[in-house]
Amino acid sequence: MDGFYNHNATRISDCSKTISIKIFDTTLRDGEQTPGVEITPRQKIKIADQLNKLGVDVIEAGFPSVSSGEATAIREMVRREYDSKVCVLARTNKKDIDAAIACGAEYVHTFIATSPIHMKYKLKMTSEQVMEKAVESVEYIKANGMFAEFSCEDATRSDYDFIREVYARVLDVGADVINVPDTLGVDTQNQYRRRIRRLFRDLNKPFISVHCHDDYGQATANTLAGIESGARQAHVTVNGIGERAGNAALEEVVMSLEKQRDGYKTNINMRLLKETCDVVQKEMGVLIAPNKSIVGENAFTHETGIHVHGMIANRLTYEPFNAELVGQKTRFVIGKHSGKHSIEATLNKFGYMLDRQQLSEITSRVKELGDQGVKVFDTDLILIAKSLTGSAEKVFVSIDDLQVVSSMKKRSAAHVVLRMDGEKKEAEQTGVGSVDAAINAISKASGLRLKLGNYNLDSISGGTDSYGLVHSRLSDKKGNEYLGRASSRDIVQASVLAYLDALNKYLEIKSLSKSKNSYKPKTKVKLFHN
Repeated sequence: MDGFYNHNATRISDCSKTISIKIFDTTLRDGEQTPGVEITPRQKIKIADQLNKLGVDVIEAGFPSVSSGEATAIREMVRREYDSKVCVLARTNKKDIDAAIACGAEYVHTFIATSPIHMKYKLKMTSEQVMEKAVESVEYIKANGMFAEFSCEDATRSDYDFIREVYARVLDVGADVINVPDTLGVDTQNQYRRRIRRLFRDLNKPFISVHCHDDYGQATANTLAGIESGARQAHVTVNGIGERAGNAALEEVVMSLEKQRDGYKTNINMRLLKETCDVVQKEMGVLIAPNKSIVGENAFTHETGIHVHGMIANRLTYEPFNAELVGQKTRFVIGKHSGKHSIEATLNKFGYMLDRQQLSEITSRVKELGDQGVKVFDTDLILIAKSLTGSAEKVFVSIDDLQVVSSMKKRSAAHVVLRMDGEKKEAEQTGVGSVDAAINAISKASGLRLKLGNYNLDSISGGTDSYGLVHSRLSDKKGNEYLGRASSRDIVQASVLAYLDALNKYLEIKSLSKSKNSYKPKTKVKLFHN
């Protein structure tokens, strides 16, 4: 690991040079400590592969003392010889450090609490004992030829003179990096900035890492404040997951450094940010909020008429950077806040050129639907346009028959008979339940493999024979969404009909994209200007 950290790069007096910030990802350690998250070794490897592909400098792979599965996953990561360094966590005792050594990792992150409340109630140790443990552990790591990072846990609630002395002592015995955790997220940006600046100065410009939690919603801001004060490595997690309120989010820290601040750079492939966040969301089961910055579904989605009007003229009016830079796409959605510009632009994409009266009528209908709480997709907008232009709705795929066998002990099975362009298609498939089996059979028979992103079942009335209303949202490879709706007293039938409704909308859009319908725009609408 020689040369991995260039201590000369920590100097902040020369602003003319680009400063490289190391990204230390702790998704597989601190992120896995998110309440309710338990992942298998296979899932850990899949996430680690993605983090390496993303370009993080360090993957904190886990805590080998926790379980044999944890140690197995870490050994596999080491065996894969990533470009990213594989780091393991260890408490300040030989047992933990020996477990790290047994995994084959070259990098050990060791820690001990230094705040009065932790030392008294958790560790039941004196400050002198804590100091001794810290020094002994770093000495042992270095004696075994490993890279050592040391943390004073709960540093921001610790006595400054004490942590300065602890850090000075571990640096004297060879610590390569000192990490300053804001374990409970209690510091303001100014407090954390001053703390890092003082340590940077008092300890003669060591390589400092920062680790911030989000209990007050300031983890990203504090991380950036620490970097601006001399720290050259940021501990982060994908999607900001972690204990309690989580950690500083990798995607937020990286984009803030790369796009908001001059003179900083990372080794992250920004175009893989969305992909990476999706992998972590899927494997760890912690959903990304729609309004999550950078990677949320709504981060580059526009509905309001004023905004869409500006976006059509120049996308930088309402986007801080191009969505493609982080693997996202700009989207316009239609709703009650939409104006005629966004509705016209959407319909123009599919070859519809409507007069002012028709456009006003469509806008009014969209607002009425919005007041009823209905989300309007492109396909819904096209159906409204068709009703005004007198075009008949085409059914691309329909169902002739459905048979489902459900079992308490075995997987459910379904047999479907479809009609596609007058041709009969049938298939049999199994699934974890009746609905899953039926959907799988439809996918096989139709040859259409769309992703089911959302499935919602509501009961319209009470009783076992009540009508079930199903909303089924599908998405294609390009991320376009298609909402299907259907109701029936039979839940399986309602689910199948809603799925087919969404499939027909997908095929409708696909057909229009190829033919541009029979309506030829008089002028082409240019959605974005460079």
